[in-house]
Amino acid sequence: MSRQSVCAHDRCILAHYLHMRHGNKIRIKDIASMAGVSEGTVDRVLHNRGEVSEKSRIAVEKVLHEIDYSPNILARSLASKKQYRFVCVIPSFKEGDYWQQVDKGFDMAASEFAHFNILVDKKYFDQYDPQSFIDITISVLSENFDVVFIAPIFRNEAIDFTTTLDDLNIPFSFIDSVVEETNFVTYYGQNSSQSGYVGAKLLLDTLKPYSKILVVRTQRKSEGVSNQTINRYKGFSDYLNENNSFCETIEVMLSDDNEDTNKSILQNIFDNHPDIKAAITFNSKVYRIAKFINSTNRKDIVLLGYDTLQENIIYLKQGVISYLIAQRPDKQAFSTVQDMCNKLIFNKSIKKINYMPIDILIKENIDYYVGSKD
Repeated sequence: MSRQSVCAHDRCILAHYLHMRHGNKIRIKDIASMAGVSEGTVDRVLHNRGEVSEKSRIAVEKVLHEIDYSPNILARSLASKKQYRFVCVIPSFKEGDYWQQVDKGFDMAASEFAHFNILVDKKYFDQYDPQSFIDITISVLSENFDVVFIAPIFRNEAIDFTTTLDDLNIPFSFIDSVVEETNFVTYYGQNSSQSGYVGAKLLLDTLKPYSKILVVRTQRKSEGVSNQTINRYKGFSDYLNENNSFCETIEVMLSDDNEDTNKSILQNIFDNHPDIKAAITFNSKVYRIAKFINSTNRKDIVLLGYDTLQENIIYLKQGVISYLIAQRPDKQAFSTVQDMCNKLIFNKSIKKINYMPIDILIKENIDYYVGSKD
């Protein structure tokens, strides 16, 4: 084939032909032919090294775009001989929990990027116990690994861990929440403070002045506080303060593992404040509150929570939960692995802060939301 560059339509035909001929991969040689440059030029563009003329770079990048280039297309021919071990430090979970969706995203990434000689190893800690996080990080540091993905639920403990990673020159990324003052590579998740801000706006837009709002939080061991919860609560409070809200907030702390106690606590709150008109919780277990409200047959309470757990969706469809704010946890996990592969293997520039959409779900649109189930 001539080195003269071909048109976009011909490239698409040629890419399809090469895809079939070479067993689901397109070689550097093929891209060089399509771009009208040498194989060495393609290699230098892909790895961002050496001198390449602007004209040649544009030609190669145009081909990569037109054949829908992704790391997977060249994975078998360009993957490093080095095996990378990616460690994911995330909370343990039960069937149907929020973190199961994150876990699923990491599994999808492990399968998708296996051609890069990537091994994805998951380590689980108790999200209600800071010591559990510390124990897991100590265990991780005793092993050989190249990258860490962290759910920094415990802010101070996460800072201690990432400081050690910096000393060891090991890159790390955050999912779900972020600790801004650390040297992280990427963050995938919501703007936590802004999602709390949106939650407050949704509630206040439906309430009359001087209404009572129940704010529900979850007790953690050793008085640990979730980084995500702190930021969401801050955004919620910021909106109330900025808008001169005359609403009264009533705060209550529930247990993570004692539903009988939780029921008693909620019953006592509603007995003492029968005029509560709204409730919000900043974690994924809003179904706990919904279950209680449903048992009392109250129809006048606006209830807001987070994430598309199956139990949450059931109560949303029934109208017990008014709003769910979702954030695509599986995509967070998948994308952070993808970015790290691009950075380490292909030396591509990546975006540091990647905010997920603040998806507002109601019973009328939940069936159209990706990932929801009947």
